Formats: sequence, C-alpha cells, structure tokens
Amino acid sequence: MSKHEKIDYIELPANDIAANKDFFSKAFGWEFEDFGDDYTAFANQGVDGGFYKADLKSVASNGSALVVFLSEDLEATEQKIIDCGGSIVQDIFSFPGGRRFHFTDPCGNEYAAWCKS
Repeated sequence: MSKHEKIDYIELPANDIAANKDFFSKAFGWEFEDFGDDYTAFANQGVDGGFYKADLKSVASNGSALVVFLSEDLEATEQKIIDCGGSIVQDIFSFPGGRRFHFTDPCGNEYAAWCKS
C-alpha cells in the first residue's frame, strides 16, 4: 500500500522533553532519537512523530487533534499510565463501537486509549 498522501508524522509540544521521554519509555516501551535539546523523535508507534520544546499543550477541548491509542486490555493500559506518571482526565466510558478513557502525559498533552469491546 502506498504511503502517498497518508498521515506520516505527528509533532506534539512538550515543556519537559525528558519527562515525556521517561513516561512514554516506561508506559509503552518507546525509544527516542534526540535532535538537539529541543526536539526528540519516536518511530514505529503506529505513526512516527516527535516532541518539540514549547510551553503549549495539545488538549482536545482547545481544538487540538486527539491522538488515540488502541488497547487490547483497557483497564491494564489505564493502570500502566497511572503507574508511569500519566493522569487520567476522563474515566473509562462506553460509546457506540467500544470503550475509552482520556489521559495526559507529564507535559499536559491529552490522549485517549480505546478498545473495541
């Protein structure tokens, strides 16, 4: 399948790049490649991307896109996020097609995790 005109990369703000690297490494096993002090990249996570140094936050209520993780065990994913320093901002809820919850990383960026059951 061609990657032409498909989403290839996503960039997110981080006011503490080291804290975000630590969180995503512990919670999801991500590995990073640093490009100076103000940028770090990740790969092979469904879509490649990076964190750039900024005092901004990506929050859906402010109109930001919401990055959503797929989980085979939603409760286990939720607990892992808590254990690794993330914050749950919306508890697990059901919607047509599945269940999900919302969380923030140590820099305050909002994400969701969902499962089909």
